[in-house]
Amino acid sequence: MWLLKTEPSDYSYEDLENEGKAIWDGVKNHQAVNNMKKMKKGEKVFFYHTGRKHREIVAICEVSRESYEYEDYTVVEVSPVGKLNRPVTLKEIKSDDFFAEWALVRQSRLSVVPVKKEYWNKIIEMSEEE
Repeated sequence: MWLLKTEPSDYSYEDLENEGKAIWDGVKNHQAVNNMKKMKKGEKVFFYHTGRKHREIVAICEVSRESYEYEDYTVVEVSPVGKLNRPVTLKEIKSDDFFAEWALVRQSRLSVVPVKKEYWNKIIEMSEEE
């Protein structure tokens, strides 16, 4: 399971829903690229909106094609699964010690982040709370 970050002004979850699938490109950080190379077809991915106004997990997508080289980038393809019941903000995540060791918290600039099953389940649970 994974988390992919994007600025919604560049590419939002709504854009992914409208297109039906997308090539996830533009990742330059070595660690993030290595994470993309580990992604497997069918794995679930949190879709994270980042930027000044947004820092929240908004939806779930899935890997529809594993990594390959495309225009000098390592890319994967993703397809939409659905929006969370409500977004889970980075502020909420950081305020919960449960997530203290997660790369999302510890390496805030990393754009492709692995997600342990326990973190995944907790985020889903949080998204269902009012």
